Amino acid sequence: MSARKLFTHELEELLDAFLFASPSHRSIERLAAMLEALPRRQQEFVLRVARGAAKTNTELAYLIATLAPGMLERFSEKDFEAWVIQGLDVFDKQGLRPAIETLRDVDAFLAAREGRLPAKFAEVEPRLSRFVLGLSGRPLALKAGSHPWTDTETIYLPERISRFANAEDNRRAYQGLAVQLWAQTRYGTFDVDLEAALSRWPEREQALTWLEHLEAVRLEACVARDLPGLGALLAELREPWPQMLHPALAELQAQGADVRVSLDWLARLMAAGAVPPAPTFIARLEPGIAWRVRNERIARDTETLRKALGALKGAAGKREAGGHEFTAAMNTATGELEVHIDGQAVQLPEAARAAAASLLQDLGQVPPEALAPAGDAPWTPDDRPKEGAPEMVNSREPDHRYDEWDFHRNAYRRGWCHVYVTDVKPGDGAFVRATRQRYAHFIAQLKRRFEALRGEDRMLGRQSEGEEIDLDALIEAVNDRKSGAEPSPRLFCRRVRNERSLAALFMIDMSGSTKGWVNDAEREALVMLCEALEKLGDAYAIYGFSGWTRTRCDIYCIKNFADPYDDTVRARIDGIEAKDYTRMGVAIRHLTCLLAAQPARHKLLVTLSDGRPDDFGDEYRGTYGIEDTRRALQEAREQGIRSYCITIDRQGADYLKHMMGPAAYTVLDDVKKLPLKIADIYRKLTN
Repeated sequence: MSARKLFTHELEELLDAFLFASPSHRSIERLAAMLEALPRRQQEFVLRVARGAAKTNTELAYLIATLAPGMLERFSEKDFEAWVIQGLDVFDKQGLRPAIETLRDVDAFLAAREGRLPAKFAEVEPRLSRFVLGLSGRPLALKAGSHPWTDTETIYLPERISRFANAEDNRRAYQGLAVQLWAQTRYGTFDVDLEAALSRWPEREQALTWLEHLEAVRLEACVARDLPGLGALLAELREPWPQMLHPALAELQAQGADVRVSLDWLARLMAAGAVPPAPTFIARLEPGIAWRVRNERIARDTETLRKALGALKGAAGKREAGGHEFTAAMNTATGELEVHIDGQAVQLPEAARAAAASLLQDLGQVPPEALAPAGDAPWTPDDRPKEGAPEMVNSREPDHRYDEWDFHRNAYRRGWCHVYVTDVKPGDGAFVRATRQRYAHFIAQLKRRFEALRGEDRMLGRQSEGEEIDLDALIEAVNDRKSGAEPSPRLFCRRVRNERSLAALFMIDMSGSTKGWVNDAEREALVMLCEALEKLGDAYAIYGFSGWTRTRCDIYCIKNFADPYDDTVRARIDGIEAKDYTRMGVAIRHLTCLLAAQPARHKLLVTLSDGRPDDFGDEYRGTYGIEDTRRALQEAREQGIRSYCITIDRQGADYLKHMMGPAAYTVLDDVKKLPLKIADIYRKLTN
């Protein structure tokens, strides 16, 4: 073999012999120019390997030849061949796309060869989900995928990452990729139809790779401005920007640079025939899927907002439709949608607020058509089709109907409230696990105290026989004898084992006002309570409640009396989240029915809330809601059920005594005390 290097025109002829059938019509001339820089021995080696790969797939052969100059700087020829064989094996088993990803993931190949420790998605997913949830903008789900990308609603991350030598650094790489993908949705990568923009170049994959690099530069600058710590993380994890990108850095990193700046630089790079380097630590783009998901979401959010505004205008049947002054406009200072009816500000339900925020993120404004009320028909808060979600409440008959007390009429409104019962959507269990770990010491204390409570004996007085004399009964007997009356023979005390026959039901406020610390405290309290109650052996159940007007009162089952306290219940506790309003009376009536059906001698209903009864509109607020709740509690007492309320409403003293009755409530001045206090209160109530 001659030592003379092959020139471009010679390489072009040799490459064309086995790559001419490439369906993407790639530029052989550009590839030949790249290989011209290699020594003759390496040129022959690359041609041999690529020619062999072309017998399987010409796209893979082209990729192998394109990556070869860079790979041969890192690999021996033996490792190079092993890398190619691995890619071809993946092609045989999984197809072209996974094979391309495998060949591009050179770090994973090297890590496997060098025995480095990877991080796995399943291990980091719980913690990473909470981290992503804490970032601003639209909530994003996490799922495992073949490569890192997002459809703007879900972030897909690789099953494992082995870029670094130790697992901790690889876990940080997961965090960095999640930040990059979140940034794509937060800083407008998909504000334009990228698929249409890429279609102008025959070498689409090459253009896409350049665009991924350009957007990575721009998004890292955006993150660094708003979240410097995460910006530093991204800079630390990546390789230096490719030399070809340096002229573009200043424009891409400038304040206000958007995706159009990246597209302008993409056009310049493609015109110059620049070949992109293999992606290393940058998020990938799936522009076609992201554009479709974005458009579907915009249509869905627009409809959700229009229906909510329609319901507000008609007040779900409580206001007469028409004849009201209605306005809806964006507040540019707060970035929130403000709605006024007859000059009074009204609050949008949570799902409608989320829809408005989502539109603002996608479009930079809420479009005029979204501010046109859909009509006065009752509104369902979330008509998005969700996997495993219950049927929309307004599209089916309610599970139960209950009367409601109208203090104006001094009479019931018959069958007024519509109740829908469903299970709480389970969470991932991370919150419960963290709570059990954080409060392990207190949980152990509670278990011991509850265990002791279970074993306590009870002293019965005025017995005909027993171990001790009942002094009160004896004194009465002496007085009776002196007065000539017949004394009672029951003069003894007898110690008996305290047999508990008690059923408790915990009613959890899931209204929108509990969002944040209150919701966390409620869940922590329930975890500690359940752990302790398992020692006591009492029958207990947990239900949440929320709703939106009398036509949709939601009861959420977290644990019924028959459910064991297992992973399913823990996942439901984890999934407790703030919903809408607090129509309390109907919840008490429904849960009273459940509790009354229990065979226990003693029955206790404990309400955990952060405020007074409240519902959308002006009807259930104030005295109406308090009087209805008070009447519902009276109905419960008539069925032998004791009620107790634990609230963190500091103004609760104004109405709780009237609503609950004396000594039937506790007002906590600090929500942080709730987890420890609730178990102690229960112990005292049932002792």
